[in-house]
Amino acid sequence: MMRSLYSGVSGLKVHQTKMDVIGNNISNVNTVGFKSSSVNFSDILYQTTSSASGPNASTGTAGINAKQIGLGSNVASISTTVSVSGGSQRTDNALDIMIEGDQFFIVNNGKQNYFTRAGAFTVDANGVLCNAAGCKVMGWQVDTNDPTKCVQDSVSELRVMSPATQFIEPEATTNVYVSGNIDYKDTQLTTDTGKTTTMAFYDKLGQSYMAVLKIKQSDELPNAYKVSITNILDSKGQSIFVTKTEDPDTGEITYSSSAITSFTFGNEGDEVSATVEEDGSVTIDMEGIDLVFSAETGKFSYIGAEGEGGKSITFNVTADPSPFPEKGIDVDFSSMTMYASSGSSSFSCSRGSLEGQGAGAPKGEMSGISVDTSGRIYGTYDNGDTKLLCQIAVASFANPAGLEAVGNNLFAATMNSGDFNGVGEDISANGGKMNTGVLEMSNVDLSTEFTQMITTQRGFQANSRTITVSDTLLEELINLKR
Repeated sequence: MMRSLYSGVSGLKVHQTKMDVIGNNISNVNTVGFKSSSVNFSDILYQTTSSASGPNASTGTAGINAKQIGLGSNVASISTTVSVSGGSQRTDNALDIMIEGDQFFIVNNGKQNYFTRAGAFTVDANGVLCNAAGCKVMGWQVDTNDPTKCVQDSVSELRVMSPATQFIEPEATTNVYVSGNIDYKDTQLTTDTGKTTTMAFYDKLGQSYMAVLKIKQSDELPNAYKVSITNILDSKGQSIFVTKTEDPDTGEITYSSSAITSFTFGNEGDEVSATVEEDGSVTIDMEGIDLVFSAETGKFSYIGAEGEGGKSITFNVTADPSPFPEKGIDVDFSSMTMYASSGSSSFSCSRGSLEGQGAGAPKGEMSGISVDTSGRIYGTYDNGDTKLLCQIAVASFANPAGLEAVGNNLFAATMNSGDFNGVGEDISANGGKMNTGVLEMSNVDLSTEFTQMITTQRGFQANSRTITVSDTLLEELINLKR
């Protein structure tokens, strides 16, 4: 009878433990990245009142099974369902990240590395990516030899905002291409003024300029045209060849030549001089470079001297010291055509090559941060450029259920989970990815928890009845002496 009492007590204890786990699961039903737990029971020590015996041929008796009385139940395990992902919660916050896969974010509290599935990150006062618990997100830094890649070395804190990343250096324009169609019937091309367009470019300091490009009909061939530069303007629309001076006393304005007096346009390197008139106008005396098309097809043939021309020529501004690129700007005309189009010609210049390289850019100030599916963090700048800042590394374990929960949505590695190698891995290497603007919700299934709650309650009640009935039997036994 005493055995049934203590078996009932052990049953109450294990069902109370299971109820504790269920309560914790339900309380974290809305906790970001929470992983639910489940309890498994096992029977424990048995008291053997009669051992088993085998068949005896000499006596003709059969075998007898052992007689054993169990002494209750025990908690066999409390398992965390780490491998089951929670639902997706959209936040539209660029630093809210959800892992699609079995990996974990790596974070550090200043003493050791922990692991989490909760990707609600922010940036602290030092510009370091961190979580709400004050742990720094760990990852890899940009390769100093190749700024488009990150070095997969020992993980370190990710500083996404710093004086070095707040601004991006300007880049000088090294390529320009001219596209459009010249109609040989366009009478405007036969005049001295011809047709003009502007060619925008940047110097190494990020200052913007516009060269006024003029195309007019050549006097030599009907399928040839002359290309020249008539002026070069700064970002305010003023000629870079002119210095404007105003007398502070009389207010009289005078114009003179600036420090920049010439430029080169063509592959021969001949300088073209600019003359400043008294009224501030600029005169540039140049014959122009030959732009030749096929008379039969209207397709581009070459630009430059006959027999030496190619698809492009070089343009550069002469200055000392010079903020302009040393090799000048390669101006590509190969996209031009000469097709009839109702007597109207149209053409324009675009920064960069036909492959999109060498466009140049002004100085850029950081305007935002973005994270791609591989965890690479990019700074976006108001000049349209992007810059790789760092990469979030992840960790995976042979037995993720063996991780130890330490609170604050954090897990610690244990001897049964497998060790963290200190480097981590690229999430895309194993087919995983990161989704931004989304958080992983708790994987608690309320329907399962409520069902488990019912069975746990019934189990607890049944064990309490075992104790009550055993107590009644003891009472009857005591009353025998009356």
